[in-house]
Amino acid sequence: MSFLLFVEQLLNGLQFGVMLFLTAAGLTLVFGVMGLINLAHGSLIMVGAFAAATVSAATGSYLLAIAASIVGAAAAGAIIEMLVIRRLYKRDHLDQVLATFALILIFSEGTRYVFGSFPLYLNIPPYLAGPVTLPGGIEYPLYRLTIIVVGLLIAAGLFLLIARTRIGIQIRAGESDREMIAALGVDISRLYTLVFALGAGLAGLAGAMIGAIQSVQVGMGEPILILAFVVIVIGGIGSIKGALIGSILVGVTDTMGGILLPAFFRLFMDNSAAMSTGSALATMSIYILMALVLILKPSGLYGGKA
Repeated sequence: MSFLLFVEQLLNGLQFGVMLFLTAAGLTLVFGVMGLINLAHGSLIMVGAFAAATVSAATGSYLLAIAASIVGAAAAGAIIEMLVIRRLYKRDHLDQVLATFALILIFSEGTRYVFGSFPLYLNIPPYLAGPVTLPGGIEYPLYRLTIIVVGLLIAAGLFLLIARTRIGIQIRAGESDREMIAALGVDISRLYTLVFALGAGLAGLAGAMIGAIQSVQVGMGEPILILAFVVIVIGGIGSIKGALIGSILVGVTDTMGGILLPAFFRLFMDNSAAMSTGSALATMSIYILMALVLILKPSGLYGGKA
């Protein structure tokens, strides 16, 4: 493997990790603050992607499409929090799983009814199309590089929001002792709605960014949701820092495993057997990583004490 290919795949892994972070950050906030298992979080990715594709087709503006994805997913998140999720906080996790799984079916069939079963497409705008030359003569797609930069800026913004603002203090206090902050006069219902809408908006942004790389279709958020759960287990539930580090680890492991493992097995096998074995192990690699982290730190890299 050449050095240029290695760096390119490393950047691809970082870009994939940043996409996972946008999903996992909202998921870990909701689970950490509310103690809620939300299987419908992947549906909010789909809502954001379809909102972006619809607005882009109507206006031709990618920036308006991004705004629509955030607003549309955040609004959908706030509505389902007030109508459905609010009734689940005091229920056990099995009830939460069943209710949010039902929401997946409702969102999927509703989206199919409105948009049909055929995929939509979200075009990369001309000013983000094409490659950019990085130091060392490495050419890398400008759009993917933009995703990395935007994702890291959002991560920094979330850190500042949680650590330096009044609402961040309330979120952290709600994670530790929701009854106490309610007794101190904080509107816990409004706080929960805000946190849920924030997480939904990040998921919608992830959907819009993914939609410009692959097609926008029903059910597109569920595979990402599975990996997001892996991320928050690795990083630690409720930790934004853990979500970022875990996302990058998962993204780089998944991407680099698909390149390095087949190349390694070619030393001992013929090409077809090496590709088959290496690809199978690459698929398993992120779950092996999760198992190793849980063996060493059962609460995750940045989680609380187990």
